Amino acid sequence: MDLVRMFVNGQGMRGGEFNDAFSDARFVGEVFSAPRYRFYAVRDTFPGLHPAQEPELGRRVLGEVYELPYLMLAERLLPREPPELELTVIELEDGTGSLSMRMRDDAVGAPGVVDISDVEGGWRAYRG
Repeated sequence: MDLVRMFVNGQGMRGGEFNDAFSDARFVGEVFSAPRYRFYAVRDTFPGLHPAQEPELGRRVLGEVYELPYLMLAERLLPREPPELELTVIELEDGTGSLSMRMRDDAVGAPGVVDISDVEGGWRAYRG
């Protein structure tokens, strides 16, 4: 069975309302993205990761990595993702890559989107 690595940074993390999508996945650990991204709250409902337009404005984002089969990703996780997000590959702090959801370019400037990149501790800290 082919496995993929998936970086999650919102409700898919342990304790989040969508973590059940990873019930049969292997938790790899808590990790940071490479410091190349901006992090947003969308309507205070879910987070979105997006590549920084200027490298010096990028931040690392806290999340978790899971190993899971492609079908689990396709059948359990992707159907629950909001339309503002799309599947991509991101760089992690250790230089490796991982699948992740990211904000679509046209969603970054939409109403209700707030840049939370400078909040230490990621989505959980922001939601406090």
